[in-house]
Amino acid sequence: MKNTHPPVSALALTGKITEWLTFDNMHHQWLLLAACFWVIFMFMVASKFITLTFRDPDAYSAKQEFLFLTAMPDPGKLQGEQQFPEELKPTGKVLSDGQLVQPLVYMERLELIRNVCRDEALKNLSHTAVSKFVLDRIFVCDKHKILFCQTPKVGNTQWKKVLIVLNGAFPSIEDIPENVVHDHEKNGLPRLSAFSDAEIQKRLKTYFKFFIVRDPFERLISAFKDKFVHNPRFEPWYRHEIAPGIIRKYRRNRTETRGIQFEDFVRYLGDPNHRWLDLQFGDHIIHWVTYVELCAPCEISYSVIGHHETLEDDAPYILKEAGIDHLVSYPTIPPGITVYNKTKVEHYFLGISKRDIRRLYARFEGDFKLFGYQKPEFLLN
Repeated sequence: MKNTHPPVSALALTGKITEWLTFDNMHHQWLLLAACFWVIFMFMVASKFITLTFRDPDAYSAKQEFLFLTAMPDPGKLQGEQQFPEELKPTGKVLSDGQLVQPLVYMERLELIRNVCRDEALKNLSHTAVSKFVLDRIFVCDKHKILFCQTPKVGNTQWKKVLIVLNGAFPSIEDIPENVVHDHEKNGLPRLSAFSDAEIQKRLKTYFKFFIVRDPFERLISAFKDKFVHNPRFEPWYRHEIAPGIIRKYRRNRTETRGIQFEDFVRYLGDPNHRWLDLQFGDHIIHWVTYVELCAPCEISYSVIGHHETLEDDAPYILKEAGIDHLVSYPTIPPGITVYNKTKVEHYFLGISKRDIRRLYARFEGDFKLFGYQKPEFLLN
């Protein structure tokens, strides 16, 4: 049979193959170009996300309040990772849904307190009577059965705001005027001393009780800076009454005319006979008296002891254990706000005699041992 199809020349066949290869090559080039555009687009999106997520922590002011609570839940806020001194690293874990697992560290803190309280050699430094002075430091939230012992210079203003909101005096933290927080005639925050003996005992036995501590020496530095260096204008007595009293009694160089120095402050606090001056100062001394004198941890069985250095873990844990985590939230604290600053401590104690530092430590030794803070050998030896 004869082939009826016209013969295809080799030249024509070569042309068709070339045309097909050209089309296929252009197709691949377009795909490659589209892929490049997609990669560039995704990189731009990722860069924007990284910029928004990892903001410069230095932009956060250390003076800015780090507790913004309202009476509404605020889910989904995770705790940022933080670097802590080895002896204070938190052991709490967070589940995928944000729920905290019962960590061992909180039980260890309470067990340490019990052990130190049983140490007869430290009895004078660890025990105190549950006097009116102590009861005045403990604030009450009857609605949620919470007692909070105030330890000044450890972020207590924020916790007082929490209780003010929970007591219903104000709907949210933002609505509380600053001049009301510490005005106990207006903030709706009763002290435990306002109740009868029977009511006091009932609350001490059945309520959730907590307070916060920090390194004792760093707390003293904070108190000195706040009351004598920055000195809010609504507390003029620190600079005009208390500072001159300390200088008159404890300044060694009588020709020195500068205002109160940290060395004067250390010498006053370390004096075993400091109490006669304390009585003249009155309630103002709460900013630098020991945790033992403020909260009587050997006499009152507290539910949780929080540490300022691990507040990122401790704050949400306290809210959860108190049963109020569905009512208030504690946001992530930017890095560096709560970390123990050894360099700052060394700077403030530079030039102060070892004798004066040892006397200061002798007064606050109970606080160091009760709450697991290491003895500051780098200052004492």
